[in-house]
Amino acid sequence: MHHYEHFWLNPKFWVAVSFVIFVVLLGRMIWAKATEALDARAAKIRTALDEAARLRAEAEAMRRQAEADRAAALAEAETLLARAKADAERLAAATGAEAEAAAKRREQMAMDRIQAAEAGALAEVRQAAAAVAAAAAREVIAAELTAEADAKLIDSAVADLPRALRAA
Repeated sequence: MHHYEHFWLNPKFWVAVSFVIFVVLLGRMIWAKATEALDARAAKIRTALDEAARLRAEAEAMRRQAEADRAAALAEAETLLARAKADAERLAAATGAEAEAAAKRREQMAMDRIQAAEAGALAEVRQAAAAVAAAAAREVIAAELTAEADAKLIDSAVADLPRALRAA
């Protein structure tokens, strides 16, 4: 049996020191890899959230534009109606029975034009909304939308469809 005077001369001490150094170095490598993977995942999630916020802002802007277009079309229709009524009153007062018949024809024509203008404006708004929805759907699908999120989105759109059609 060997008797060692100092602990640093004992081989078991150096084996223990080597093992501790190995464990510390291995732990640092593992810790670095784990934090790197977590940071990459956090960055990916942050990017996805930023993209979703951008898409939402675009959709809101397009919705506001569609509402503004609809309001402008309604205002124009009201102006056309007011102008047609004023024309009808002037003609009725000036020409009597014959003018009254002509005024009624003009009023009917104006109403038809208003209905046509409203129908055209609504068709434009619907077409723009459909284009916006299609573009948004393409972007969302392109951003690797999961099947579960896709099903939720479709269910939400279908459930909201009657309300949207009544509003239009």
